[in-house]
Amino acid sequence: MKAALFSTCKYHGPALDGGWPVPGTVYSREAAQESMQLSLDQFKLADELGFDWVTVAEHHFAPFSLTPNPMVMAGALTQVVKRAKIALLGADIPILNPVRVAEEFAMLDTMTGGRVVAGMLRGTPNEYVTYNINPAESRARFEEALHLIKMAWTQTEPFGWQGRFYEYRTVSIWPRCVQAPHPKIYMSGSSPEAGEFAARNRIGLGFAVTTVPLAAKAAAHYREQARRYGWEPEPDDVIYRVGMHVGKDDNEALHDYVEATKGAAKVGLTMANRALESAIAETGYYGRDADMQRQRLMPRNLQERIDQGQILLGGPDTVMKQIESIKRELGAGVLDLTVAHQMGAKTIRSIELVGEKILPQIRHW
Repeated sequence: MKAALFSTCKYHGPALDGGWPVPGTVYSREAAQESMQLSLDQFKLADELGFDWVTVAEHHFAPFSLTPNPMVMAGALTQVVKRAKIALLGADIPILNPVRVAEEFAMLDTMTGGRVVAGMLRGTPNEYVTYNINPAESRARFEEALHLIKMAWTQTEPFGWQGRFYEYRTVSIWPRCVQAPHPKIYMSGSSPEAGEFAARNRIGLGFAVTTVPLAAKAAAHYREQARRYGWEPEPDDVIYRVGMHVGKDDNEALHDYVEATKGAAKVGLTMANRALESAIAETGYYGRDADMQRQRLMPRNLQERIDQGQILLGGPDTVMKQIESIKRELGAGVLDLTVAHQMGAKTIRSIELVGEKILPQIRHW
């Protein structure tokens, strides 16, 4: 089993506790610079401790994430992270130029000597406002963009593309990927449609902002569809993202977490404008199993989040048991561990405890 450290590059300064998009009224340039440096320092530590991956992602218009272009952060990481793979989970390809995405991934793969993991996502519903893209076209745009990106990576002769959403007179990218034929691709897989597309195209599946029971149901559908297409997914084909905070024992971890969350501004994905999100959901964004998506996003108290596998919390032994449960129920081969809350030295110690006490054990699974 592999472990990744995911940092959203969250803004640590005065922030508004409100809806999306978040205005820049209380923005601090100094706090933003310190927040970015903190993420780079934690990624460097994870690399030194033996984490298999470090992970960055794309989000817009909110202090939850200061990486609207994760390619830029990944470029910085090529100079900091010397051993671990750099996973971009991901680029939100329906709202981007897919040829540019293919070029940027190829640049990063060259700069890292073939250590890039290519997450191709549709993004959160509210982000279709970011670049004025029709969310009703999201899935079709995603599928066409992904096919175009793969062709740009693998076709050695210049080619033209005339599709429903994208048109290019000629494509011939330089540099080209180090990994042959291209980096490992993952996509988000909570909906049945996503699982079926991933299985048909032999793409890995990732789960985030969900629960282990819901992810296990979606992963079973993915594996069933893969067998229909004549292949069997490996454990590494399934990623599960989960928040974590590890203390020296259960009491310390719980105390740290509760204290850190008191009065914290709501700057996560749940802060999206509800009216906007509901309107976009009505376009069919979530696919044919909208009820699963409602369950996935519903609020839960801390104990429910622990029980449902949304957060790993406790001392090393307790967290090991929680990880064992995720492995048993979901069969994920990659855990994408998210810093639950930034707590200064306590967060650093939490990352160190994962590297020292947990990674040596799960690596043999």
